[in-house]
Amino acid sequence: KAAKAQKEGLFDAEIVPVTTRWHPNPEVPEQQEQITVSKDDGIRPTSTPESLAKMKPAFKPDGGSTAGNSSQVSDGAAAALMMRRSTANALGLSSSIIGKWAGTKVTGCKPDEMGIGPAIAIPKLLDYTGISVDEVGIWEINEAFASQAIYCIRKLGIDMEKVNPKGGAIALGHPLGATGGRQLATLLPEMERQGKELGVVSMCIGTGMGMASLIVRE
Repeated sequence: KAAKAQKEGLFDAEIVPVTTRWHPNPEVPEQQEQITVSKDDGIRPTSTPESLAKMKPAFKPDGGSTAGNSSQVSDGAAAALMMRRSTANALGLSSSIIGKWAGTKVTGCKPDEMGIGPAIAIPKLLDYTGISVDEVGIWEINEAFASQAIYCIRKLGIDMEKVNPKGGAIALGHPLGATGGRQLATLLPEMERQGKELGVVSMCIGTGMGMASLIVRE
């Protein structure tokens, strides 16, 4: 999904190109080049089910989580500008409003079950906002691990076609502290592209938490 979306330029609207210095050879620090980073470099378009199946389990000999079906450890930055509508109007930003934050729910689970956080937080969010699973057009559920993401999707009965349509953290990375912003930046342009009104961002959180937010496109 991510490789296809990147090839089609679907991430362009959410990425701010950054020009920086690059040291091609760490052993020769005086050698440097100036490059412009305009796309995520963690996506592996040549991965196949067969190559991923050969990877060793990460946590125990008979485990199912590997480096190939877990989120990358990535550097990243994301930003979102949120304000009251009255403030946006007063600042002349009415035409720049692209979405409305409609609510957030945070919940807890056992620390060693932290990955299932979305399966607990999302029902609380839906109950709070009065909408159903089927009314949500796009779900951005962070893929800390494939196992926990799949569990949450199956537990909630979510249509897999609506989940992470441009790929998730297994391909894009999981930049701690920026993941929620990255998900929101990915969600809103895709909602516009698909013409969807409602989107949900959700993630598990270390030490046993889950979070989910409802976003309305404008």
